[in-house]
Amino acid sequence: MEAVTTLAFSADTPPLSVIAAAKVAGVNISVDAGVLPSGSPPELRFSSGLSLHGVNTLLRYIGRVSSLPNLYGADAVQSGQIDEWLDYAPIFSIGSEFENACTYVNEYLTHRTFLVGFNFSIADVAIWSALAGIGQRWESLRKSTKYQNLVRWFNSISAEHTTLNEAVSAFVGKRGIGKSPAPSLKSKEHPPKQLMDTNNSNSSSSFEVDLPGAEVGKVCVRFAPEPSGYLHIGHSKAALLNKYFAERYNGRLIVRFDDTNPSKESEEFVDNLLKDIETLGIKYDRVTYTSDYFDVLMAMVEKMIKQGKAYVDDTPREQMQKERMEGIESACRSNTVEQNLAMWNEMLQGTERGKQCCVRGKLDMQDPNKSLRDPVYYRYNADPHHRVGSKYKVYPTYDFACPFVDATEGITHALRSSEYHDRNAQYYRILDDMELRKVQIYEFSRLNMVYTLLSKRKLLWFVQNGKVDGWDDPRFPTVQGIVRRGLKIEALIQFILQQGASKNLNLMEWDKLWTINKKIIDPVCARHTAVIEQDRVLLTLTNGPDKPFVRIILRHKKYEPAGKKATTFTNKIWLEYTDAASISQGEEVTLMDWGNAIVKEIKKDSNNKIVGLIGELHLEGSVKSTKLKLTWLPDTDELVHLSLVEFDYLIKKKKLEEGEDFLDNLNPVTRKETVALGDSNMRNLKQGEVIQLERKGYYRCDSPFLRNSKPIVLFSIPDGRMQTSLNN
Repeated sequence: MEAVTTLAFSADTPPLSVIAAAKVAGVNISVDAGVLPSGSPPELRFSSGLSLHGVNTLLRYIGRVSSLPNLYGADAVQSGQIDEWLDYAPIFSIGSEFENACTYVNEYLTHRTFLVGFNFSIADVAIWSALAGIGQRWESLRKSTKYQNLVRWFNSISAEHTTLNEAVSAFVGKRGIGKSPAPSLKSKEHPPKQLMDTNNSNSSSSFEVDLPGAEVGKVCVRFAPEPSGYLHIGHSKAALLNKYFAERYNGRLIVRFDDTNPSKESEEFVDNLLKDIETLGIKYDRVTYTSDYFDVLMAMVEKMIKQGKAYVDDTPREQMQKERMEGIESACRSNTVEQNLAMWNEMLQGTERGKQCCVRGKLDMQDPNKSLRDPVYYRYNADPHHRVGSKYKVYPTYDFACPFVDATEGITHALRSSEYHDRNAQYYRILDDMELRKVQIYEFSRLNMVYTLLSKRKLLWFVQNGKVDGWDDPRFPTVQGIVRRGLKIEALIQFILQQGASKNLNLMEWDKLWTINKKIIDPVCARHTAVIEQDRVLLTLTNGPDKPFVRIILRHKKYEPAGKKATTFTNKIWLEYTDAASISQGEEVTLMDWGNAIVKEIKKDSNNKIVGLIGELHLEGSVKSTKLKLTWLPDTDELVHLSLVEFDYLIKKKKLEEGEDFLDNLNPVTRKETVALGDSNMRNLKQGEVIQLERKGYYRCDSPFLRNSKPIVLFSIPDGRMQTSLNN
């Protein structure tokens, strides 16, 4: 046996099953953690300079050289069965599929002691390690009676092979493999959970993310969206970072609606923001509203007027903006307290003069930081508020209300995107003038996506002008929009946490997000078949079955929980025109899920267009010898009508420069529908179900089957490859 020097792997993905298998098999290896970049497959490095790569390859190697009998199966059939279990093991790490996988293996073990045959094998090691690597979630299920066969098997393996637990102790924390519980910041013996910094696409480094001055058990953070739109991908980063810090420091998370502008806000937005927060899996301690504090905010601004820290200004808006830019003091700045209180009362009454006024903080009109040049604290607004109706005619600005409510609610750390950096000094100054406790600001970079608008004002334009179907349109960057497009929330969370809490501005590619999504959906989504309806070509098989017959096959050959489907075989089948046009007369092709056929004749009309094919089955032919592997549908009345929908970006420029109008950069075509036929099993698709259409890509069912005259609507899901524009 070749002498092994080291098992090398990245620190964030220790190959628990390989380490466990080596211990059980008596294969002596030394472990070198953290020498490989994040995401790299593990390596076995031999003293000769040779190496092997990948978890399953290493498991097979250990199984072959083990001193234990039959660790890689007693014969070739058992080895093949073991290989299938090795491929299956990663399913447990997909959050949404974890319990489905547990159910499947639990039923499989009803009358079995081991996964393959009558001996312990590396299949058992792989599945045992996959479960052990989950951490607390699996430990909680072990205490229940939900998966009795699975728990019996797991406990039996643990008791018989105690060395497995050594690997678990070394590499698995309560939150799962590679994720140790967050420690006290005073402890340096165990590093805290890390976030990946991928702002530099060439870097795979990670860094520790600390909150300055944070103490475990005492941290309180808040996620404070304005209810003027739906949650989008940029908000998601802020929400998830707040969740991360609250969990890491065993602290509290408040969801607060910053509802200070009644002209833009509504209960619809509140309800959908809460829905989106739940979709992201964010658990919060309570929900509050800035409007809960309107009375005390008004009392505070009156107090500041009386203290000479604020004044009422009736300068016209454009003139006020010009004066702020030039550092010119308003004529109202020298008003007496009595004059200011009188004008404030005019605002409260909603008189004609009061409507022209606002309250400004008396800070420093000569400060180089323009946010400190007497910012507006209160403004007049006669629109009814979605929660309090017409009780008030004046409303605080975000700049005034935010520091007050943060301090009042006990927020210790206010997370703000770095675009607010220049206003941090204003935040601290207002807190000082209010004589309230200090709140620590923690900055992170705003998440920007290519070809994407994140301004709610601009997104609202698309909704109001009928350019999209609503806030959940699949072309929108809202959480509901991208989920409707086919994105799994696990992918979004992975993507955002990989950005970390870096303060560097980053413009991210959508392709990266969709690549993560593909890795989640591909192992588990069912496979179906569709043929573009236009110009489809009928292939007649002269030796095909006299009568149609049906076979029951798996919807996903490597994932049995995806279920089964009925495939009908007939002597006439439909092919897409592009496939028919690629066939040469006399060529042998492979009909997927059936076998080979030889095309004997190609029929064309007077315009040289293919109108039919004649061929014969050659099922004894080798699929390895054919160039074309073709999808097909039987010529039956059971086929369903499909509408395959593709989407493009709403704007045609990667990034709009400052001053550029988005209306000048709209994509003329952003949606394309293609009529197709689908296999009859697609009648059973549920809304939201993700499938793969063989040789076409991934789709999400937006409108399931209702009746023959109404097509099933399937939305195309990007897979991370370069997107083809619909405008070419």
